Amino acid sequence: MISVKEATNRIVAAMSPTPTECIPIGQADGRVLAEDVCAANNQPPFPVSAVDGYAVRSVDVASVPRVLKVIGSAPAGHPYSGEVGAGEAVRIFTGGVIPPGADTIVIQENTDQGYPSVTVRAPSFTGRHIRPAGLDFRRGDVLAGAGKFLTPRDLALIAANDVPQIRVRRRPRVVLAATGDELSVPGSTRKTGGIVASSIYSLSALIERWGGETHGLGILPDNVEALHAIAAAAVHCDFVVTLGGASVGDHDLVQRALQPQGFILDFWKIAMRPGKPLLFGRLGNTPLLGLPGNPVSSYVCALLFLKAAMMALLGTSLVEEKLVVRLAAPLPANDAREDYVRARIVRRGGEVWVEPFSVQDSSMQLVLAQADVLLIREPHAPAAEIGASLLAIHLQ
Repeated sequence: MISVKEATNRIVAAMSPTPTECIPIGQADGRVLAEDVCAANNQPPFPVSAVDGYAVRSVDVASVPRVLKVIGSAPAGHPYSGEVGAGEAVRIFTGGVIPPGADTIVIQENTDQGYPSVTVRAPSFTGRHIRPAGLDFRRGDVLAGAGKFLTPRDLALIAANDVPQIRVRRRPRVVLAATGDELSVPGSTRKTGGIVASSIYSLSALIERWGGETHGLGILPDNVEALHAIAAAAVHCDFVVTLGGASVGDHDLVQRALQPQGFILDFWKIAMRPGKPLLFGRLGNTPLLGLPGNPVSSYVCALLFLKAAMMALLGTSLVEEKLVVRLAAPLPANDAREDYVRARIVRRGGEVWVEPFSVQDSSMQLVLAQADVLLIREPHAPAAEIGASLLAIHLQ
């Protein structure tokens, strides 16, 4: 068995970023940038007013009250074409371009808002209420870096740079196949002695959330010929994920069925709980991750390994999402496997603590759904008492 860290490193090293494509900015939410987006211009491109008021010379309003002649107006998008001279003012509105000669804005609440002359009742110093050119960003600034998952805020920023299209990584195409004669889909007739397939729904959602496209093969029966469909689909995709069939039982056929189709094993079994029977290798030119069939095991392994693989396919680094938490109930000493313990957040005296669930069986999806975090227990970790600090991962 290998460690979680080594398994992660080997999976990430096997991934090659997907090709790039250029898409309209309006379709880019949640996509991953393939190259830096740099500012082509200053923003704002010229000094503008931050308020409604009057553009004046600061020297003219150093002492007040002062009556100034109003020589024009400058609404946003309609700059005043002249120059502000001694004793003059231009009526200006938020976003209006500062006319030449003016170096300050008198907010309208400090005037009588008169026309054709205005009385200024409070002084205003140089630069007051003026947004200088380049206040937001300047030509050459990196607005969003390669490898970034784009947010709605990023889209607005890039659009402000007058960019209609951006280059992103193509969404990784992920084959997802569940194996097992005992499985049936929700709503169908339950097989005798069988169970409903559930993990394909959580994993498909995670793949989509992490920027990929799921190409589902549904449920494949436990026979070698049926599993050949995985190899056929792998040719057209970037990554293969299987569910079940990765252990050592007579009906665990993934390796046996795919080896004649070009599957080469990299590693099998990880020193962790839950999720020990995980395999990874390459099916032809396509990486393959074989997740355990138990629903909790497959979900935990997806958080650790599938997500890391997806980030590598998208050309971005996996953000460390571990947090330090305080233990609300004791935990016994750990054995030789790295343990991921489901726990819920509780509040005690205004502080946030975490309480492990008393039963951690890898088939219990209710506990997984109710949990907020996974507590990380290192191999051979000593017993942890109430109040101890542990590392944890937020559940998604």
